[in-house]
Amino acid sequence: MGKKTKEVLVRARDVRRVFTVGEVEVHALQGIDLKLKKGEFLVILGPSGSGKTTLLNILGGIDTPTSGTVKVGGVDISSYKEVQLSKYRRETVGWIFQFFNLIPSLTAGENVALALEMAGDNKDKMERARHALELVGIGDKFKMFPSQLSGGEQQRVAIARAIVKKPTLLLADEPTGNLDWVTGHKIGELLRDLCDKEGITFIVVSHDMSVTENADRIMHLRDGKLFKEDKGRPKSKKVMSE
Repeated sequence: MGKKTKEVLVRARDVRRVFTVGEVEVHALQGIDLKLKKGEFLVILGPSGSGKTTLLNILGGIDTPTSGTVKVGGVDISSYKEVQLSKYRRETVGWIFQFFNLIPSLTAGENVALALEMAGDNKDKMERARHALELVGIGDKFKMFPSQLSGGEQQRVAIARAIVKKPTLLLADEPTGNLDWVTGHKIGELLRDLCDKEGITFIVVSHDMSVTENADRIMHLRDGKLFKEDKGRPKSKKVMSE
């Protein structure tokens, strides 16, 4: 028997996003076509202003396209109303940002558990938060505050916060942009490991070439257009410790 083909999770067709700034139209996305399989790790590279964040915002339900369609799990989210988008963001999508956005007055465990609380899912939230921190390699930092953690550890808390609700799709916007090269490399390996072990589908947008080392596929975005695709490198065998 042949190898089983993974199902398509994300399908974007001719997605365009136009912003009006005064009397000027800004074409942030110009006919994006994208297909992503479940459990895949995709990196989209592009310079500042290329449309990376706009594309993530549309895939994540923060924004809607001016035209075109986006289907996630076979459902057209581009036609969703705000109430539906809110439910989609809460239940389906996890986010990782360049800046960690941790609440200074909360411990690492409390920051992670807050994601469950905001989703209205309070059952065993602290135990689940601890497990998420263990998955990213810092279970021993559960009671520590952000100010007591290194930059890499804070980003691991942010990743734990993103995965604790077990999202179907995880979107990362410049996740290594606020880290030194060595720490950023470790974070990239961690994301790859989570993709393999937890079955999470990742889309990472960045201008940092080092993140491509753990990708299944690499695409390039410039001036709102996807124009090139490269095969990723072999999957990492081991996640380096902090």
